[in-house]
Amino acid sequence: MIKVLIVLHDGDDYIRMNKVYFESMPVTGQYIINSDGLSYFVEEVAQFANYVTSKGAIAIVIVHQAKKDQPVSELYGLNIEHDLDD
Repeated sequence: MIKVLIVLHDGDDYIRMNKVYFESMPVTGQYIINSDGLSYFVEEVAQFANYVTSKGAIAIVIVHQAKKDQPVSELYGLNIEHDLDD
């Protein structure tokens, strides 16, 4: 699992959201569903250079909330553990 820091880009502001785990590194242009149940569009991914970690985040993922008229926004309230686990 890869640990990253999610940062929300809202207008001129960049707001630290939370640290989350991914099975694979998100890429620019991808949508993600955060632990708050909302969908976000990945704007940029910045990986740390010359930083070795055993438990910390390895990258910053900059996102903005997906537009409400996009199909991915209809997934609001998805419960990962309940809806996706076997």
